[in-house]
Amino acid sequence: MELSLIGAPTDIGAGVAGCRLGPGALRVAGIGRGLRGLGCDVVDTGDIDGPPNPMTPPVDGYRHLPEVIAWNVALRDAVAAELASGRLPVVLGGDHSLAIGSISAVAAHCRAVGKKLLIIWVDAHADINTSAMTPTGNIHGMPVACLLGHGPDELTGLSDQRPAITHDQIHQVGLRSVDAGEKRFLAELGISVYDMRYLDEAGMRRAMRRVLASVDADTHLHLSLDLDFVDPAVAPGVGTPVVGGPTYREAQLCMEMIADTGRLGSLDLVEVNPALDVRNTTAELAVDLVESLFGKSTLLRVTDLANPPLG
Repeated sequence: MELSLIGAPTDIGAGVAGCRLGPGALRVAGIGRGLRGLGCDVVDTGDIDGPPNPMTPPVDGYRHLPEVIAWNVALRDAVAAELASGRLPVVLGGDHSLAIGSISAVAAHCRAVGKKLLIIWVDAHADINTSAMTPTGNIHGMPVACLLGHGPDELTGLSDQRPAITHDQIHQVGLRSVDAGEKRFLAELGISVYDMRYLDEAGMRRAMRRVLASVDADTHLHLSLDLDFVDPAVAPGVGTPVVGGPTYREAQLCMEMIADTGRLGSLDLVEVNPALDVRNTTAELAVDLVESLFGKSTLLRVTDLANPPLG
């Protein structure tokens, strides 16, 4: 498999500084080395450039909107270039506002090549705030809304069409911190959500079987992996930790079931904050999870790509 690592060192959309250091921490944790060890052809394209974080208050409901736009335009173009060359882009973030640019590029690519796009959004948060609902103005809490067409034109228009995606193309897994306005918005839009109560009652396996039920040979899977998805006891180095998340093994099962499909086509790896971490623990966990996404397993698992197993 041909992979391209794309660093996006910014915390422009976050409320807590530090995840601009995430790409470096992931490289120190050996993400390139680990993937090469699994037989992948890995090219590190380096870091994209963008404006610094001005650390200013919100304006009309958005913090740092011009800077967020600049970073997402640059990332959209970088992801689109790797997809066009037949390589699988792995975005090393950076905060989760970056998903606006990456998924806008992926969605346009899928329409161009006739692929069915399925987005798996694993996160403690719904990230579907708008400027009218947000309690903070931080745009890392808005990428899902922007991708669905609810946001400023400069962000909702980054793909080849507006909205970039439709509600039935995204499944959210692991939610446990959802603002009041977001709860209503999720229900109105009909987005598929497997929150922690669902995972507690039914288990990760059943949730992922449902998420992956429609995957076939024409599917492009995009995983947007926010490390605060995992319980902070396991992943302390994140800016917005929420207790009560999936365990190490539950997170690994999620990755392994995605790997079993053989359909992963692009990846966001975001919100690793070395400034809050303990001896790079969270970056090392991220690398461990990514290795599982690309085939690392305890036993030999043979995947029939025409009929992928669902666990």
